[in-house]
Amino acid sequence: MQLTQIQQITGTIILKTGLHIGGGSEMRIGGIDNPVIKDPVSGLPYIPGSSLKGKMRSLLEWQLGLVGVAQGKPLSFQHLKDLKPDETLQARDLLKLFGGAPGGETEAIANEIGPSRLAFWDCPLNSQWQQDELGEHAKATEAKTENSIDRIKGVAANGAIRQTERVVASAQFDFRLSLKVHDDEDLLDMVLIGLKLLELDSLGGSGSRGYGKIKFLDMQMTGNDSLQMRFDQIQPFSNMHGAA
Repeated sequence: MQLTQIQQITGTIILKTGLHIGGGSEMRIGGIDNPVIKDPVSGLPYIPGSSLKGKMRSLLEWQLGLVGVAQGKPLSFQHLKDLKPDETLQARDLLKLFGGAPGGETEAIANEIGPSRLAFWDCPLNSQWQQDELGEHAKATEAKTENSIDRIKGVAANGAIRQTERVVASAQFDFRLSLKVHDDEDLLDMVLIGLKLLELDSLGGSGSRGYGKIKFLDMQMTGNDSLQMRFDQIQPFSNMHGAA
């Protein structure tokens, strides 16, 4: 196994709706109940690479039908023996991208698949967007008040009002990931499908309530000038039975 290339994929993440990726409680009277994660130096919100990686991996495992065999845990090397032959190839490619937990009887297959190929970078706020939209005084976040409604009385239930901090819609972040290529393998399609699934679903918390809808723009990769066009044409469910 030989490392033959490290591809850099870059782009811009644009928030279509407010985004909440939690950063722990502020623990002060009058503070927001659920603050977003922020850079400790600048105080500005960012998107952790771990959030992108975890959600993208989860969506791919659902799309490939691998969640059941792993019983809700991340797919790993020991699960390959329980897969059907037609599922094994894509499962192996997923493990190549994201890695798995080796050990015991899985050591041989782990050595064969090799190290994880994907490395996600934290995504800072785009400097041009900061300059154009924030200036020196505006904030990049908002406090959204939410509550639970008493179904009988039709009013907010006692103690159910809370404030959740969100990065404002329209905010832009610089996106980057690294894709290691071994022996000229081609795993780019699975990467693009995973990113498209993120667009179709959501990122961060409370996606079912409309949070975290994102869009990828200006996708670029060295030696591939048409990456954005290729990404826009991705249809993750087109090859599935019954899909249009």
